[in-house]
Amino acid sequence: MRRIGGLALVLCLLMFTAGCSVQESNLEKLKDLDFTVVDEDNIPEEMAAEIEERKEKPFKTTYADKGALYICEGYGAQGSSGYSIEVTDVYETQNAIYIHTNLLGPAGEEEVVDQITYPYVVIKIEYNEKNVVFD
Repeated sequence: MRRIGGLALVLCLLMFTAGCSVQESNLEKLKDLDFTVVDEDNIPEEMAAEIEERKEKPFKTTYADKGALYICEGYGAQGSSGYSIEVTDVYETQNAIYIHTNLLGPAGEEEVVDQITYPYVVIKIEYNEKNVVFD
C-alpha cells in the first residue's frame, strides 16, 4: 500500500512539473535599425493628439501608419527650457524592437528660460509587427 501511495505521489509531481516550462527569450541583437527623428510638423495627427494629452507625465507610445512605425518617448514636465533627448540605440531581436533614449539637461553655457517644457522624441522606422521595448 505504501508503494502505491509513493508511486501516486511521484506521478502527481511529474504531472505538475510537466505543465511548467521555461521559455528562454532571445535578447540577442539581430541588427541595428535605421531610424529618422521626426520633427513636430511631421508627426501623424492622431499621435500628436495623444502626445498632447499625455505630455505632463513620462510616457511611451507607438503608432503605425502607411508602412511606418512611429515610436515616441516623453519625459514629462521639466522646470525649464534647454532639455534634449538622445536616441542611443534602436535594434531588433528575435522577439522585439528595442529603443533606448536619454534625457539630457541644459548645457552649462546654454541660456535657460524658467518655463515648463515637455521634452519628447518621435522616431520613425519601417513598419514591424514586433513589440517595442523601451529600454
